[in-house]
Amino acid sequence: MSPTVACVVPCYNEETAVGTVVRDLRAALPEAVIYVYDNASTDNTVNEALKAGAIVRRETRKGKGNVIRRAFADVEADALLIIDGDDTYDASRAREMVDLLFSGPYDQVVGARRQTVDTAYRAGHEVGNKLLTGAVRSLFGNDVSDMLSGYRVFSRRYVKSFPALSREFETETEMTVHALSLRLPTAEIGVGFKDRPTGSASKLRTYRDGWRILTLILGLARRQRPALFHSVIAGLLGLVSLALGLPVVVEFARTGVVPRIPTAVLAAAIMIIAVLVLLVGYILESFMYMRQEQTRLAHLQYPAPSRSADFVPAGLLRSSAGSGRPGASA
Repeated sequence: MSPTVACVVPCYNEETAVGTVVRDLRAALPEAVIYVYDNASTDNTVNEALKAGAIVRRETRKGKGNVIRRAFADVEADALLIIDGDDTYDASRAREMVDLLFSGPYDQVVGARRQTVDTAYRAGHEVGNKLLTGAVRSLFGNDVSDMLSGYRVFSRRYVKSFPALSREFETETEMTVHALSLRLPTAEIGVGFKDRPTGSASKLRTYRDGWRILTLILGLARRQRPALFHSVIAGLLGLVSLALGLPVVVEFARTGVVPRIPTAVLAAAIMIIAVLVLLVGYILESFMYMRQEQTRLAHLQYPAPSRSADFVPAGLLRSSAGSGRPGASA
């Protein structure tokens, strides 16, 4: 049986662009099922998507992360492609990206943006993307050059093991860290990135969304790498303790008295807190290791991407047997 391919196009007020995106995807991937997820648009986005031949679904909770969460839960496919509905990405590369996913096999193929015009990035966005991507590379791994790309293809096993907890534009960061933390095979393809068409406005708010992404990175570092996170905090507390306590110790060694008892008590208390913070980090690291094991096992319930989709997960077989229907290929 041939593997199934689906495309998900998140949209919010993209009436001028969504039709072009759907038609370009249809030309590149004629076998794919194309879903446009309308995210509470107030313009003619839905009608334009329907005219272009897409299946339209609605997610009323605002935010791209909410759309991805819904789509990953609802759509079943061996390869799932996501692309923004603003016609800034080169949709004609979709075939190449899907083929690479299957031939790898990879769990994620990222369309790394390459500007085709100098004004494709809004002011400050390119610098911000590099800084945030650099932070993720330093914390989690070096297998990514464009962390915030909204043009990706995923395997079924990636989709069904991805928790999708983000609500807005930080969802791409969550996707990247998920792949890095589980060391999932990932590839990149350079894709063209151009200006939005006339009449289309960006929904990304530079400083607010940049701050949300940075906050998410710090939160993921705390959850995914607790030993490192707590070691940094413990180290800072330890330095404060030493700065306060060393002069007291030196004075005691020289004179045999402790002239600043409150300072000595404060330094000792801060050092005790530092040790406790460090111990908490290592305890959380053990829990994180167990959670990664569980996520990895959930990931392994599905087969690697392949042009021959002939594997059925045991869970689906049991479910199908109970309902009296033949099992469907995963």
